[in-house]
Amino acid sequence: MNLKEKVKNLPLTPGVYLMEDSQGNIIYVGKAKNLKNRVSSYFQNSKAHSQKVKKLKANIADFNYILTDTEFEAFMLECKLIRKIKPTFNRMMKNPKSYSYILIQLDGNHHQKFEITNSVKKDSKHYFGPYTSKHFVEKAVQRLKEFFQISCSNPTHKNTPCLNYSLGLCIGICFQETAVEQYKNILNKIIDLLNGTNTSILEEMEQKMVAASLNYDFETAAKYRDTLDAIHSLIYKESVIEFTEANKNIVILEPLEDNSNKLFLIKGNKVLFSKKFNTADYYMEQLVKIIKTSVLTHFKNDTNTHIEVSRNDIDEAQIIYSYLKSSTCNYIVLPVNWNGIDSYIKIEDLLTNTLDKTRSNLAPSTTKS
Repeated sequence: MNLKEKVKNLPLTPGVYLMEDSQGNIIYVGKAKNLKNRVSSYFQNSKAHSQKVKKLKANIADFNYILTDTEFEAFMLECKLIRKIKPTFNRMMKNPKSYSYILIQLDGNHHQKFEITNSVKKDSKHYFGPYTSKHFVEKAVQRLKEFFQISCSNPTHKNTPCLNYSLGLCIGICFQETAVEQYKNILNKIIDLLNGTNTSILEEMEQKMVAASLNYDFETAAKYRDTLDAIHSLIYKESVIEFTEANKNIVILEPLEDNSNKLFLIKGNKVLFSKKFNTADYYMEQLVKIIKTSVLTHFKNDTNTHIEVSRNDIDEAQIIYSYLKSSTCNYIVLPVNWNGIDSYIKIEDLLTNTLDKTRSNLAPSTTKS
């Protein structure tokens, strides 16, 4: 069977596909909500294809696939396989992931820092990240320095204005004690911004962007827009990390197209358990019991809930966070000490809401209640 015939037999369901070269080596791993449509796109002539995609197509000798029940599972499986196999074209077709952190230090009169680092140390400094896009980190840090005029080119020497001071890029950190105190206040505002507790910086930038646009200064307006995009990206990543590090007990029920549901139990960035069941095969009491038993088995009453999200964890963490925020996901978060009446009520409510969506597609005569 040639490749085009093989593509015609692909299902219209979620899954992961693995492209192979003539030697049988896996050269690319991808995920799809609709396997047939996605894989067939590689075998169609399109001017929209990049040179890297064209090169990939030229090296495809065969492909295999793994079916999943949901798009979420396809995302997670793709991430796992890419990390394990390290296919050539996945590295070529995506920007290299140079993980970065933002470091902010407030100690001392002349030791304040606001910079990018590639590692985290156990010290009193503030660290934010890891971030997978070094480009966005560099842009956000540089633009924030310019915005607040804290881009000092000689911050350790007192009484000596730096070159950037004469260019209007430094408030005088290098030689004025009052500027040093002002610098600390600015860094605290940036810490609050990245923590998501104070977004006044963004509001100020948006106002300046609008003002620049009204004055037909479109270059400045575009610069503010790009800065806001970069900062929003950092704040989003911090939200992902904060949510994941809380190591919450998450129960998910996703309605599937075949009148069934998929149960996921997630803690932190790990899927601990998943099970698919047909709605029409169970009474409500049975479904509640299945979930309660699964939760009791996989969620331990652990008082040490906080975890650290490392570079190896951030991809899965972001997939899970995005999934939870999607319109298809019905979930609840159980407390650490979850085995109580409130938790059971939450589970029953989750079941009711999810099964209402599923059973609305079933004929009344086939539904147990």
